[in-house]
Amino acid sequence: MEQLVFFEIPSPCIDVCQSDNRGYCLGCFRSRDERFNWQRFSDAEKTEVIRLCKDRKRRRAYAIFKARQEQLKAERAQANATLALDDQDNEPELDLGDFRLE
Repeated sequence: MEQLVFFEIPSPCIDVCQSDNRGYCLGCFRSRDERFNWQRFSDAEKTEVIRLCKDRKRRRAYAIFKARQEQLKAERAQANATLALDDQDNEPELDLGDFRLE
């Protein structure tokens, strides 16, 4: 059953109008066909396109988040590799033979 819509569903376009390597708009996340056929879509189709766009945006944000986490992990590993934490043998031993608590 189709839900009643009292107002026109606006286009999700935010005037970025650049496509990624998969053909989705970087601004609104619609495919080429979804952008070109927007005016011909029924309200149910427009609602479905908006739902798909939200899912694509969420997946893109998660992919960026995961990539950033991996980058930070690699940077930390590189920074830890440059630290001399394992070279504790070079530290002089402390002589506490004449130490007294009074």
